[in-house]
Amino acid sequence: MMTFFNKFFSLPKELWNSRRLIWKLSKNDFKTRYAGSYLGIIWAFVQPVITILVYWLVFEKGFSAKAEMFKSGVEVPFVVYLTSGLVPWFFFSEAVTHSTNALIEYNYLVKKVVFKISILPLIKIIAACFIHVFFVGVLLVIYFIYGYSFTPHLIQLIYYSFCMFVLVLALSYTFCSVVVFFRDLSQIVAIALQIGMWATPIMWSVTRMEGTVFEPLFKLNPLYYIVNGYRQSLFGQTWFFQDWKMTLYFWSVTIVLFIFGTVVFKRLKPHFADVL
Repeated sequence: MMTFFNKFFSLPKELWNSRRLIWKLSKNDFKTRYAGSYLGIIWAFVQPVITILVYWLVFEKGFSAKAEMFKSGVEVPFVVYLTSGLVPWFFFSEAVTHSTNALIEYNYLVKKVVFKISILPLIKIIAACFIHVFFVGVLLVIYFIYGYSFTPHLIQLIYYSFCMFVLVLALSYTFCSVVVFFRDLSQIVAIALQIGMWATPIMWSVTRMEGTVFEPLFKLNPLYYIVNGYRQSLFGQTWFFQDWKMTLYFWSVTIVLFIFGTVVFKRLKPHFADVL
């Protein structure tokens, strides 16, 4: 049992001890991603903004999507409801995509014996955080423009962002390890993200499924907890611990995924340099 715990906690400890290097490489990764283009890092923010505008025009103006009503009785304009779901999804999608290919992109570092390659997926996730912080700010601007006022529940956005961060980290170690040996996984992940966007209540409300057999199935998706948490922080006026069952479920699933990813990563780690 002690051996298992030592192996499990060795990875978080390794990441913590390398925190300065991780921060430095994350900033460099974010800057170099758009190096050579005239607008530089501005492109990182342009695409998500255009995506929000397109979805808003299509659904609210094209399909006459109506405002969503929360159980608290708060009616939410569709553009605010949509943005509050897309902001966490953008972070999840970008972080998973880039962290999956982290070992392949930094293959020259993987071949260095003394380099701690366990930090590579985390570098990609932190780089995605820079954009996420910006869009949380955009979300709050839209939130206040529509006449909502500050409440203590908004602080929970930090908690739910942390939930997303840990979930992506848990998934990244499995994905980045397997993709080294099975390159098609990148395409499978891309397809899964396309399906996952519609399987997560981002542009629609899970309350429409209440009383049906599909409601529990959608709630099994860990992203439901996060997306719903963002909206509850903004409009629901409830704390995360009030829904303790979903909180317990989310962290149980995330911890299992992290343990599984850690085991897979450590088992395959000795063979990375040979394959790459």
